[in-house]
Amino acid sequence: MELRPYQNEAVQAIRNEWKDGRQKTLLVLPTGTGKTVVFSKVVEEETQDGSKALILAHRGELLDQASVKLMETSGLDSALEKAESSSIGSKKKVTVASVQTLSQEKRLTSFSKDYFKTIVVDEAHHTMSDTYQRILTHFDGANVLGVTATPDRSDQKSLGKFFDSKAYEYSLHQAIREGYLCPVKAQMIPLELDIHNVTVSNGDYAVGEIGSALEPYLNQIALEMLKYCKGRKTVVFLPLVKTSQRFCELLNLHGIKAAEVNGNSKDRDEILADFEAGEYDVLCNSMLLTEGWDCPAVDCIIVLRPTKIRSLYQQMVGRGMRLAPNKKELLLLDFLWMTERHDLCRPSALISKDADLAKRIDQKMMDRESGIDLLSAELEAENDAIKEREDALARELAAMRRKQQKLVDPIQYAFSIAADDLANYEPSFAWEMAPATSRQLEYLERHGIYPDSVSNCGLASLLIEKLKNRQVEGLATPKQIRFLERYGFIHVGMWAFDAASKMITRIAENRWMLPRGVSASSYQP
Repeated sequence: MELRPYQNEAVQAIRNEWKDGRQKTLLVLPTGTGKTVVFSKVVEEETQDGSKALILAHRGELLDQASVKLMETSGLDSALEKAESSSIGSKKKVTVASVQTLSQEKRLTSFSKDYFKTIVVDEAHHTMSDTYQRILTHFDGANVLGVTATPDRSDQKSLGKFFDSKAYEYSLHQAIREGYLCPVKAQMIPLELDIHNVTVSNGDYAVGEIGSALEPYLNQIALEMLKYCKGRKTVVFLPLVKTSQRFCELLNLHGIKAAEVNGNSKDRDEILADFEAGEYDVLCNSMLLTEGWDCPAVDCIIVLRPTKIRSLYQQMVGRGMRLAPNKKELLLLDFLWMTERHDLCRPSALISKDADLAKRIDQKMMDRESGIDLLSAELEAENDAIKEREDALARELAAMRRKQQKLVDPIQYAFSIAADDLANYEPSFAWEMAPATSRQLEYLERHGIYPDSVSNCGLASLLIEKLKNRQVEGLATPKQIRFLERYGFIHVGMWAFDAASKMITRIAENRWMLPRGVSASSYQP
């Protein structure tokens, strides 16, 4: 199987992390971009020397998916470690294991601690649970790859307690722009759903209380679906099985062909097959389909299970983002969730980690009665933010001018080059939280960055990466940016090195005054 460019980059990045001694690393890929393909290729390459690999998952669907994709990608057959099936004594180089089975002491201790050279954890956000930790501690000499959809900051900090690094991340908006996932049209339904009284348990809304809070609105939601979901293949995520079953009944009463599936459904596979074949228009579930199920033809998603967890929200919406013949877009229906909390995941959570930008995107969605393409909303929101960013930069520059220092403050530099990841950086992994090294600080000072404001190794690494990339791309240096911004030029961070150098020369030749006819605030190189 030929890998996509970003998949090849991911495979190489993962192996480089291990080669550099970072034993436990993360791969971050949005749902639908081929994470199983990537880790299958990694496993194939890592086992070429005859060593063994372990793929861990917590659900049968994920185990089956891993086995099938491993065979398709690399031709490698795998042994199964689940219930009565054991891989002990198998000549196969890869074992696909159920966490519930392998974490049992008798099963786990039947493997020597060095039995596996490589371990893949599918859905890495489960890594910190006791069952996973029991297994990973037993095989503590193995290289570990954790695979997850885009984590939010709290997810990443939690994962950072175990993992050493993030080898590779491919964003959802990159995948859409490059044509590997379908566009998302977000549609706000003007129906208020009051969840003010729902409490938070274990970091997310209590599902039992959500079910009770939703009950009075289910009929109205079904009526709204008649308007928006006609001719679409729709999946609805709900908090409880009984809520899912009740909603399915209501949909059928309103003439919508709907089915419900849950973990206890004896005919689950048959229902899923019938839905894919077009026997039903709507499939209701209580979180069963967040992992391990694919139906690319799904082109409408309704999330009636509000969540604070970004990765969970992305998993639900991701069920509808795969490409399919004649599929134009995914319609994502959202509602006016009435809550005092501001961390409820909305459609903006799919593409933005910045809270301010997310609010702007959500407002764009609310202002458009006919819905809005998420990437278009993001672009509009970014354009709206530019003026505010420039005003903030102007204030920062005014303060910096008074200091008369020759070096650039890191935050000022982030504003100047429009690097949101730099401006909003927070360390996640242990190595990132360590103090910046003297070598890093010397490099930054040598290249024009004020080192005293660089508080940790992660920020220093990101700054150095930006500096090196900009040098390769031939863009203005920090010293050039600082010099020209002091004269009132804007967007200097976007200038080429040569353009900045020429303007500085003109100013120097004009006795350190702006050349005649040059308006700094409107100048374009």
